[in-house]
Amino acid sequence: MNSCFLFKKCAWRTAGSLAILIPVLFLCEGTVRADSSSRTNARLAHGFSYHHDEIPEGPWSVHIVKVDRANADLELQTTLPKGSQIGLATLSEQVKATAPQLGRPVAALNGDYYNKTRPYVGDPKGLQILGGELISGPCDWTCLWIDAAGHPHMTNVVPRFEVTWPDGTRTPFGLNEDRPRNAAVLYTSAIGTSTRTSGGRELVLERNGTNDWLPLRIGQTYSARVREVRATGDAPLTKEVMVLSLGRQLEARAQGVAPGTVLRISTATMPNLKGARMGIGGGPPIVRDGKDIARTERYVRHPRAAIGWNDDYFFLVEVDGRQRRLSVGMTLPELANYMIKLGCKEALNLDGGGSATFWVYGQLMNSPSEGRERGMANALVLIQKALNR
Repeated sequence: MNSCFLFKKCAWRTAGSLAILIPVLFLCEGTVRADSSSRTNARLAHGFSYHHDEIPEGPWSVHIVKVDRANADLELQTTLPKGSQIGLATLSEQVKATAPQLGRPVAALNGDYYNKTRPYVGDPKGLQILGGELISGPCDWTCLWIDAAGHPHMTNVVPRFEVTWPDGTRTPFGLNEDRPRNAAVLYTSAIGTSTRTSGGRELVLERNGTNDWLPLRIGQTYSARVREVRATGDAPLTKEVMVLSLGRQLEARAQGVAPGTVLRISTATMPNLKGARMGIGGGPPIVRDGKDIARTERYVRHPRAAIGWNDDYFFLVEVDGRQRRLSVGMTLPELANYMIKLGCKEALNLDGGGSATFWVYGQLMNSPSEGRERGMANALVLIQKALNR
């Protein structure tokens, strides 16, 4: 079927101080054709729609994708640079690297905050789950996760990650992050080809028998056999092994551990996220039960990105900023108010500033504040798992 357009008269709905443009240009199928000056508003087929809202009062330039939660062919997922490895890449690059088995990317929005210092540039600040694989552990900020039944949750998640030693004692660990001298970190191939650590003691772990193994998943306990003990750091990583790295102050904990020793590795959390296929960090939460709960950045306008939802729809939203003639950006309360006007019961702020980027059907739709796309750690991507023909 060729692309087709149906034009109708534009309509505006005024809600409080914000005027929301009701999308009226319908795209039946194919690539979005956005006019470079007016940013054509389009209603897209297959259970989701895109529209561009221009509000003179700011001025504000806002990009929205509305997703029908009842459409089983659509799924929200996260991305990584190169498809499976922590680092930095633009939104367009990350979308192109999306694993084909997940489906076809049709829309995307920048994701979590991230580490900017070496050697773990691009390490997401909070939780990330990609296609069920646990990439990054939660921090003390709020995150979004979708459970096995497809229901979204906006909560703080407390990690209970720990290794149980042969004598029954336990040691907590972080995941795919910088390893302090007095802590333990578990590394998987999502961090790269090696742990990039210096010193300490590292235990290279392999599958024990026929028990569940990699890719690492949240809310599970793994039986791991020590393949190798290293005292030099920077242990190699593959998709078949993970490495438990102990800082210098914990080296004594591994005394007596030798190749063949069996350890238990737990990725438990509170609440229990077992079965979650998608998770991403962000913050702060800005809408709860349909009410504005934004309490910070009340007087500072920046480019913004957010994910919101109600019982029927998800909303991916990006607000351009730092461009006086186009869009000045929003404060967090202004963003919360906007999300509520869209119909959101819940909404979570994501990374913004120069990272705020919006992509639909192969096109960059917004105007990034730095004049070009900036590298980012991850993104939220709307996947079309099967096309309804």
